[in-house]
Amino acid sequence: QVQLVESGGGLVQAGDSLRLSCAASGRTFSTYAMGWFRQASGKEREFVSAIRWIGDNTYYADSVKGRFSISRVNAKNTMYLQMNSLKPEDTAIYYCAHRARVGTIYNRDEYPNWGQGTQVTVSS
Repeated sequence: QVQLVESGGGLVQAGDSLRLSCAASGRTFSTYAMGWFRQASGKEREFVSAIRWIGDNTYYADSVKGRFSISRVNAKNTMYLQMNSLKPEDTAIYYCAHRARVGTIYNRDEYPNWGQGTQVTVSS
């Protein structure tokens, strides 16, 4: 099992920036990728971004491309999401997720390990 702890959420104004962190512990030696998903009130959980643990592959949803940047520090088993130019529609609970198996990077059902989530609220 892998344990994930997110931090960095908060209340900001439109146009501001936030950086989310996700620290992983446990069986992290078999990490294939980690990702960020978000769930707004009344909506399904959706893919935001993901990063492969080996190599330079990063992935973004169209809605955040050019504004968000994902990164990692392997030695710390930590992943980050830098969110710039935030919009009210970015308001959601942001979840960190971990997977050990190869598959469809944006498919939330293929991630067995999840954090508890961190709230991001963007006011207009």
